[in-house]
Amino acid sequence: METHAELGAFLRSRRALLRPEDAGLPAYGRSRRRVPGLRREELAQLAGVSAGYYTRLEQGQSPNASDSVLDAVARVLRLDDDERAHLYSLARPRPKTPRREAEPERVRPGVRNMIRSFADVPALVLGRFGDILDWNRAAHALLAGHLDIGSPDRPGDRPNIARLVFLDPRTRELYGASDGGWARKARATVADLRLIAGRFPDDPGLTGLVGELTAASVEFAELWAAHSVGDCGTGTRTYHHPKAGTMTLMVEFMALPNDEGQRVAVYGAEPGSASEAALLRLLAT
Repeated sequence: METHAELGAFLRSRRALLRPEDAGLPAYGRSRRRVPGLRREELAQLAGVSAGYYTRLEQGQSPNASDSVLDAVARVLRLDDDERAHLYSLARPRPKTPRREAEPERVRPGVRNMIRSFADVPALVLGRFGDILDWNRAAHALLAGHLDIGSPDRPGDRPNIARLVFLDPRTRELYGASDGGWARKARATVADLRLIAGRFPDDPGLTGLVGELTAASVEFAELWAAHSVGDCGTGTRTYHHPKAGTMTLMVEFMALPNDEGQRVAVYGAEPGSASEAALLRLLAT
């Protein structure tokens, strides 16, 4: 994933979502516009830069774009906080370092002890690119009881959230293939992976994961091409578990500041709710 190409594709995808009238420009009829959304010249005018400068920015030829220019482009494109952060990551990529043999990600003993102390609360550790580095018994039972509980301890066998969502039929059913739950999870997963890609643009592990999923899943390929970005973050999700039935759980994500890119996810039900009862039934099996 070349950063300059990603920057151009991202900006074009955001331009395509805006109509001229949305940006306060006169609309002269769609039949006269050969492409959807704003033209480069129109965006440049609204952002207060020359058309040539914006073109160079979109082509990745302006590595020293100022904060004011990037902020103006973000304002015109109506980028949210995650999209703005993604724009900055692509416009100002970190200097490339010599590649070396990547070591498998590891979970610090203190983090491992923490998530396993939760007992009846599902908790897991996610690596930079969505690999499950460790989970407690409750998280394994909730999300992937059909997999070996010890698989996160073997780097070559670690489950990956994106692979599970797009390539594992049981995961598709868990999130609700028939009621739209899986589609929402799929969009959020790809948007999160896009955001991560902006932070690690030249990582061969991420490039390999994206290539694998693009080849294996038409749905992933279509979502990846849309260039949506967003942090999956905290939220409420419904799970259709084959053993415990349907339950709605709150998910909290916490970044581990001492472990670049790693996050802890913790799942909980509303106290006294039917979902809490379903979760307890699952853990009792």
